[in-house]
Amino acid sequence: MTKSNTGADIYLHFLQLSQRVRGAAALPALDPLEERMLGMIALALRRHERLCVRDLMTHAELGAPATIHGRLKSMREKGWVALADTEDARRKQVQVTAPAMRYFARLARCMVLAMR
Repeated sequence: MTKSNTGADIYLHFLQLSQRVRGAAALPALDPLEERMLGMIALALRRHERLCVRDLMTHAELGAPATIHGRLKSMREKGWVALADTEDARRKQVQVTAPAMRYFARLARCMVLAMR
C-alpha cells in the first residue's frame, strides 16, 4: 500500500498495524460483542464513572441480560476485565485489567505509527 495522508489510508494503515497487536496480545481474543463491551467499560472508567454489571445490562444494543452476563464471564476468564466489590455486596463494579490497559497502550502506538 502506498503511503498517503488521506483519512482512509491512515485508518487502513492503523487496521493493518492493529492486526499484529491483536495477534500478539497476551490475552485470548475477544469476539466482536466482547470487544464492544470492553470499549464501553474502558470509556466509562476513563470518564471516572462507576460501571456495575447492572449498568451494562441497561444497554439493549448489547443483547439480553443473559448474553451480557455470559460475555462478562468469558471476558473475566480471558483476563480482560475484573469485578470489584462495592459498598453494596450485591453490586459488582466492572474494571479493565492491567493487561487490557497494556493492550490499549499498544493500540495507541499503532495509531501514532499510522499517522506518520
